[in-house]
Amino acid sequence: MIKEFKEFIARGNVMDLAVGVIIGGAFTAIVNSLVTNLINPLLGLFIGKIDLSNLVLKVAGANFKYGEFINAVINFFIIAFIVFLLIKAVNKVIKTKEEAPAPKGPSAEDYLKEIRDILKAQEK
Repeated sequence: MIKEFKEFIARGNVMDLAVGVIIGGAFTAIVNSLVTNLINPLLGLFIGKIDLSNLVLKVAGANFKYGEFINAVINFFIIAFIVFLLIKAVNKVIKTKEEAPAPKGPSAEDYLKEIRDILKAQEK
């Protein structure tokens, strides 16, 4: 069983996934910092409050922290936009590495000329 586990872990897909999760976690921390330290104060200038996470709606003793929700939405859109840019860049690189076109076979004109020659040879 240990041997099978080692083979499973050694597969490229599992390692790629692990690297993706680690990088994703680090990237999330960067985006959270960007939103909290740069974007929220900028939005706070227009809204009148510096920290959006403190925005709370109190109804019948329940606290609705819509400011934190706004932060999460901003984080999502930033991450989604950056992932979009990364995928766009990868697709651009893949397009440039496309295989060379397959060698062209005979064209329809070549076939017609061959048929013409065969018909001429049969007439004689």
